[in-house]
Amino acid sequence: MGQCVTKCKNPTSSLGSKSGDKESGSKSHHKKGGGAGGGHKEEPSAPCSKATSELSNGTKALEVTVETPTIPAVIGEPRKDEFLDGDGLSLLRIEELFICYKDEQEDAILEEGMERFCNDLCVDPAEFRVLVLAWKFQAATMCKFTRKEFVEGCKAIKADSLEGICSRFPCMLLEAQGEENFKDLYRFTFQFGLDADEGQRSLQRDIAIALWRLVFTQDMPAILERWLDFLAENPSGIRGISRDTWNMFLNFTQAIGPDLSNYSEDEAWPSLFDTFVEWELERRKKEEEQALVANEEDGRCTETECSSTTDRHETEDSCGSQTWGGH
Repeated sequence: MGQCVTKCKNPTSSLGSKSGDKESGSKSHHKKGGGAGGGHKEEPSAPCSKATSELSNGTKALEVTVETPTIPAVIGEPRKDEFLDGDGLSLLRIEELFICYKDEQEDAILEEGMERFCNDLCVDPAEFRVLVLAWKFQAATMCKFTRKEFVEGCKAIKADSLEGICSRFPCMLLEAQGEENFKDLYRFTFQFGLDADEGQRSLQRDIAIALWRLVFTQDMPAILERWLDFLAENPSGIRGISRDTWNMFLNFTQAIGPDLSNYSEDEAWPSLFDTFVEWELERRKKEEEQALVANEEDGRCTETECSSTTDRHETEDSCGSQTWGGH
């Protein structure tokens, strides 16, 4: 679709680091040594130790600097300084996983980090699973996870690693199919699509179309494509989609059949729905008329062909009789 879920306008060809080397986030961030239980700070390089050796004649050999690798807490066995909650999750691992993708200037995962995060999860930023993950994280804005959203989200889905998050996708997708859960996801999607920085109160038409198609990925209503065609073909009359219109459309898909026969303008539907039903019924009427004309033309062609065939057979029979009679 034209706009991905994470609203990444200029996806990079490489989802690795800015320098072009595809580094894993866990290798580019290390915990600063010396402070037990202290905050996590980034250092430009891993801690190093110096090793020297003394020759038999008493002189010192060349001083050699040995880099001691730091194993990130994102993988491996729990460290002694890790705290596990009641679900066996490592809060330290969650924090370090967040640091792998956070922005250098802001304490949040932004566009570039989100691209790398999705790439490492082996998901497309524009697919339904990412929307569901954002829903579980209760993300307030597209293409952004704050530290609180990320940490609380991982705790909510009970995952403290990339592998853990990936393993939760099937359960999350199944959960989203529940009636009440889907209603919550559906309403979340509207808020998720708004540009909070600009104080938007309605969705842009193109964004709304993309999000409608996305949120109904697992169970698409029969009328959805016609509704989206209506929105796409009437750009001048539809500037934005209000929250009320968005929410009521879910009720519309559940209450009104695909033939629209039980739709009533007297009920409290948004006026845009009245316009849509009128547009769709008129479209179907024209479609039926065109089909009728096409059938009539096919019928006339068939009659003409039959008449020509009959005349040809009569002519052949006449010629045959004359030939046999001549003999």
